[in-house]
Amino acid sequence: MSERVCPVWIGYLLASPIRKMFQNPLTILQPYIKEGMKVLDIGSAMGFFSIPMSKMVGNNGKVFSLDLQKKMLETLGKRANKAGVIDRIELRNCSAGSLNINDLKDEIDFALAFAVLHEVNDVSTLFKEVYTSLKSKGRLLIAEPKGHVDEKDFSKTLQVAKENGFVFLMQPRIAKSLTALLEKN
Repeated sequence: MSERVCPVWIGYLLASPIRKMFQNPLTILQPYIKEGMKVLDIGSAMGFFSIPMSKMVGNNGKVFSLDLQKKMLETLGKRANKAGVIDRIELRNCSAGSLNINDLKDEIDFALAFAVLHEVNDVSTLFKEVYTSLKSKGRLLIAEPKGHVDEKDFSKTLQVAKENGFVFLMQPRIAKSLTALLEKN
């Protein structure tokens, strides 16, 4: 859903185990993801969050990993296969204009958009599509990189989320990030 996408080579840096030292996926997601859930990883890249999410949802859950770049998804598929969780992950190539999740209406328990919204040209469409995919009381966690995104722009993003039906719940603490936990009414 963007023209300002992260280069594939940066995907390798984002998937680095060193990143877990300050942004551990299990620590970040544990309060929100339970076994059996269906979850979205928006802008999944090479699976830094998707692979841990797939372990958290267990055999009866599902992770929908969405990315604009096929190379990112191909690498995620290889990594998920190696981790033994490929059967829990559905790789989806989104487009510049849509997440391509229309078939998931009212099915998703939790969605994550980590360091991706600043790359999206039409964040309102993204919020509409995520809102539609979420179950009632489903949650969306957004995190944007501090320094790359300023407080003013992040506030505008939150306003767009509100205009699309989301209710602000809280700002979880995540290192080096501006955050918001949102909920579908």
